[in-house]
Amino acid sequence: MDAEPSRSIASHFLGAFSACRGALAHAAKLALDIALPTLCVACREPVEGEGVCATCWAKLSFIAPPFCPRLGIPFVYDPGPDMLSMEAIANPPAYTRARAAVRYDDVARKLVHALKYQDRTDLAPPMGRWMARAGRELLDGADALVPVPLHWRRGWSRRYNQSGALARIIARQSGVTVATEALRRIRPTEQQIGLSRPQRASNVQGAFKVAPDREHLIAGRRVVLIDDVLTSGATVDACARALLRAKAAAVDVLVFARVVDSHRTPI
Repeated sequence: MDAEPSRSIASHFLGAFSACRGALAHAAKLALDIALPTLCVACREPVEGEGVCATCWAKLSFIAPPFCPRLGIPFVYDPGPDMLSMEAIANPPAYTRARAAVRYDDVARKLVHALKYQDRTDLAPPMGRWMARAGRELLDGADALVPVPLHWRRGWSRRYNQSGALARIIARQSGVTVATEALRRIRPTEQQIGLSRPQRASNVQGAFKVAPDREHLIAGRRVVLIDDVLTSGATVDACARALLRAKAAAVDVLVFARVVDSHRTPI
């Protein structure tokens, strides 16, 4: 048999096999979706797509200008260009700027807890895309993304780092590489939940370090720290100080959600 007809037959066979395999995979996914429909992480209603239903998505409070250019805290009204929040003036952080996609409200809390504690890794793509959009000005010109690390014991129990999962999605959206092993948590810390602001700062003091063999990933580079939630800022501030000790040119912070004290005067 001639070589050309043989190649044609083989190509036709492979094409038919590929189409059949694709149809079977689609049918299997359809059957699984029917048997186990994806539920909205907030209200537990069946949802098409990722994460949350349209009703709960509408309840997410996305952060948009005007906000503090340093901390990303939303203002009630526009105070004018370059106006800092009282918090940024009274307690300036080690990092340069912070941005968040949404306020840490009820729906955002359920998204974060599902990603962190319930193995809902399917939530990382939409959350990461929202973060990339909110942090566009930080990502432009950035050299590396650094996820806030877990201590190895906590990483072992959780099986993955939610900040790392978010960083990988943001890297795909922005083209900025992830320096996964650059920053390490060198000692275990207590859960920050329930601690006061001074206790939070004390809890994470000296907990992070850039290993000498990883300093080349940080020195002279503009770094964006990635985390899920910014509450008091103690954790990201401790991380930023460790990165600056390793000669980072600048450190910014990008999180999915931040706690906003609605009772505090913004300016």
